[in-house]
Amino acid sequence: MSKGSTPKQTQDATVPMIEAVGLTKYYGRFAALRDVSFSIPRGQVAAFLGPNGAGKSTTMKLLTGYLAPSTGSARIAGHNMATHRQEGAARLGYLPEDGPLYHDMTPKGLLGFFAAARGLRGGDATSRIEAVIQQCALGSVAGKAIGKLSRGYRQRVGMAQALLHEPDVLILDEPTAGLDPNQIREVRNTIRRLGRHKTVLLSTHILPEVQAMADRILLISEGRLVFDGKTAELTAQGRSLDDCFREFTTAAA
Repeated sequence: MSKGSTPKQTQDATVPMIEAVGLTKYYGRFAALRDVSFSIPRGQVAAFLGPNGAGKSTTMKLLTGYLAPSTGSARIAGHNMATHRQEGAARLGYLPEDGPLYHDMTPKGLLGFFAAARGLRGGDATSRIEAVIQQCALGSVAGKAIGKLSRGYRQRVGMAQALLHEPDVLILDEPTAGLDPNQIREVRNTIRRLGRHKTVLLSTHILPEVQAMADRILLISEGRLVFDGKTAELTAQGRSLDDCFREFTTAAA
């Protein structure tokens, strides 16, 4: 074992932290997702792109265990999310788009609720709550009702709950939605910093943010994966990410 490593990290080095194997999801006769496969190792930030209705949110819900696949499997840190969801969820932080927040609670109260749900108690809970409040710049609103906060602050509360239990894997659906340029820069820096040691899969419609945050791009269209590679590969030969996005999604359609 190398100096400074832990048994869990050593084991994770050989296990994909996020893995989709032939993921397919039908709603009746409609295929929302068709045979999607990819794996993401520790220490990588991957951006998940696609037009509206392409299957991004469905994929994320399958990966997090919120939906069961029609066929195929989704694994988090080696745990099948259909059969061992609790073990996988313990390693996962999930920020859904417009995630559920209790508007009558304060950010601090909500984080206390999630800490208890995650099994954090006493000083451990207190220190983690204080850490994510600082990390997500929520100190000035920690005692205010969530329902009275701006969309940007509510998004930060969602990010804080996703980070609360120090997960190894983060799945973030539109993490910069509703944020101003300064806040976007803060989230961008946070994601890049987290991506050094964790595995991050993020969905976004803000293409310039992809180049600033992601090492890799997964591009989905019509329920199928149409590109999987390094960000630089997609924009080779001076092409813009916007042009590449249109090219792949139009060709798939």
